Amino acid sequence: MKSIQQATLAGGCFWCIEAIFQRVQGVQSVVSGYTGGTTEHPTYKQVCAGSTGHAEVAQVSFDLDKISFEEVLDIFWQAHNPTTLNRQGGDVGTQYRSAIYCHDDAQHKAALASKAAAQNKFADPIVTEILPLKTFWPAELSHQNYYNNNSAQPYCAFVISPKLKKLGMV
Repeated sequence: MKSIQQATLAGGCFWCIEAIFQRVQGVQSVVSGYTGGTTEHPTYKQVCAGSTGHAEVAQVSFDLDKISFEEVLDIFWQAHNPTTLNRQGGDVGTQYRSAIYCHDDAQHKAALASKAAAQNKFADPIVTEILPLKTFWPAELSHQNYYNNNSAQPYCAFVISPKLKKLGMV
């Protein structure tokens, strides 16, 4: 019997995190969305304005029989720069912060241990927040499966494609 678990991860633009995890063995689905703020039912426009408190996130559903939460986090640390506060490349603002939104106490404990282990791979301090997940708001349909539907779009070609290549996913 399969055991499906979810991880909710913020590492810059959700299109990047979504594209990466869609290519990971054991991942069942990835939904782009928002969490960590106070606005109910936020829109992309509101989140991009930086006034909602929400981060762009990807909610990753994965099969524990094929990949562990710790392995998901190992990919997360490689997929973005967790040492830059509220920024990933040209994407700047609190909506692009690095964060792990934990679904339970076991994930929180594992995330803290993973962050401590990952720190050895970075010269600068990791600024990734580790917080309990409160409410996840799925992003609009136009933001789902974004890279797969828009790979020729400039942001995809110049930002996401190089990340996928770096991680050996293309």
